[in-house]
Amino acid sequence: MTEEVVPDIGPIDYIVLEWSGQQPTGEAIPYLVELVDRGIIRVIDLAFVQKAEDGTLTHLEIDQLGVDFEILDGAASDLIGEDDIAEAASVLQPGTAAAILVYENAWAAPFAGALRRNGAQLVASGRIPMDAFVEAVEAADAADA
Repeated sequence: MTEEVVPDIGPIDYIVLEWSGQQPTGEAIPYLVELVDRGIIRVIDLAFVQKAEDGTLTHLEIDQLGVDFEILDGAASDLIGEDDIAEAASVLQPGTAAAILVYENAWAAPFAGALRRNGAQLVASGRIPMDAFVEAVEAADAADA
């Protein structure tokens, strides 16, 4: 039996970002580009949608946003499907625009690959909301005072 070769791939995450009553301005794009350029993340897929006041969902093309997303050309892997967009839209408020971003945490790829080669597997994962983190730090600071 031959050993399966698994490439060094970092954890894959997704985020859904919502803009109330407007489309994104592109202010955050240079930061995203920097993350990609530095090899911290790799954009796998990106989709934009608008949810009208009546709940109607419209897909937006990148060029409709008036923002230069050149660094993301070719990022569409079709990993984000219609079901994913519908699920994301279910949490959006009417009258909003949203971005759905799927990305690899490329910084972790060598570490994750080494773990897989050693037989490790991820059995739990999570994210601590910023508000909960700040609250915990403030409580710890208050207890130390």
